[in-house]
Amino acid sequence: GFIQFRMKLPKPLPAEALGLRLVVRGNNQRYFVHLRTGGTFLPWQYYQSSFFVSEGWEEVLLPFSEFKASGSFLKNTPSPEDLKSIGVVAFGRDHEAEIDVREINYF
Repeated sequence: GFIQFRMKLPKPLPAEALGLRLVVRGNNQRYFVHLRTGGTFLPWQYYQSSFFVSEGWEEVLLPFSEFKASGSFLKNTPSPEDLKSIGVVAFGRDHEAEIDVREINYF
């Protein structure tokens, strides 16, 4: 299965940003963040990093260096100033998705 919610960024992140900071809670499952950039033209092109959620609010730090490109045509690491959107994704299996996102920011 595949479940996603995504937000377009109103402006680019600063070049010195090192990664994303999320404040989340949920159902003790693994979820993903998918990043799209100016170079991700096709729907199946993205940069992906995973994280786990627990029942209590937690801060999750996802360095851009840990995001993996979905294909060989993309750069190895996304550039923060090139990000266009951020998606939170339940992906790869049947899900009973339950995730609350209080905050998405950069660090």
